[in-house]
Amino acid sequence: MKPSIRRGAHARALVSAALFAGAVLAGALAPSGPAQAQAYTRLVVAFPPGGPSDLMARVISDTLGKALEQNVVVENRPGGNGAVAAQYILHEPADGKTLWLTTAGAITVNPFLYPRLSYSVKDFAPVSLVVNTPEMLVVNPKNPATDAKSFVANASKAKQVNFASSGIGSMPHMGIALLSKATGVAFLHVPEKGAAPAISDLLGGHVEAFIGDIPGLVGQVKSGGLKPLAIAAPKRSELFPNVPTFAEQGIQGVELNNWSGLYVSAKTPPALIDKLNRAIHQTLADPEVRKKLVELGVDPQATTPAEMQALAARDSAKWKQVIEENQIKAE
Repeated sequence: MKPSIRRGAHARALVSAALFAGAVLAGALAPSGPAQAQAYTRLVVAFPPGGPSDLMARVISDTLGKALEQNVVVENRPGGNGAVAAQYILHEPADGKTLWLTTAGAITVNPFLYPRLSYSVKDFAPVSLVVNTPEMLVVNPKNPATDAKSFVANASKAKQVNFASSGIGSMPHMGIALLSKATGVAFLHVPEKGAAPAISDLLGGHVEAFIGDIPGLVGQVKSGGLKPLAIAAPKRSELFPNVPTFAEQGIQGVELNNWSGLYVSAKTPPALIDKLNRAIHQTLADPEVRKKLVELGVDPQATTPAEMQALAARDSAKWKQVIEENQIKAE
């Protein structure tokens, strides 16, 4: 009986020790107060991992985290042309710890493209512009055009010119509309399900041209897979300084900026928005961050919330007019 008693006592001692250790561990891991409720900031991107927007978010996340003195985690919430990410932001606390890095389309195009949009732009407050993302006109290397001017001249004589976009109401679609209005040439719009299929069709010779975000074209242009003809921006790209703008070639009014901006819930206290604005200014002032962003094909630029609001308002008016004039309707 004695050995049995010893074994029982030994077992009880082990259980007591385990319970004590568990209590200590639980106490160490449990939040001690509101300050530990969420010790990181989420940077929400409305696109899948690996795309230009995701890469931009990951370039700025570490430095932004240092500026905010906490980790910044990139979260991908693709779907609904930005609607999934927008809804996610609105269902989170307005504590400045859930940020939306969105492209221009979700703010300035969607409200006029979708009659029953699942979110309102008024539900969000701008923090700052992050990057300007100019568009570039590209063609297959076999295309005889050497610049936008010769491309338009050839297109005006052709029976039909198939012009790809990344979808109805996308920024490339807007670019086709602007180019058609500026030149009087009627292009056949070929909407694809994203930039990748559009580029694939261009490489395969199934379409004649594409206007797209520079970040999505960098690889093919640098490798010679696509021929750049013009930059749809007020100035040339730092990454492609030898490619002239449309305006330099005598084609006015073809400017597209698929910018990325930082937004939060409109319920976020102004003091927190100011803090975030200071942090993004600090982040974009970092030489290494700027270098990496320029290499992606974008132009880093921080603004005040008011300046971001003004930019969005100007673009909203512009794209509303283009959508109405061309009777663009979402599928």
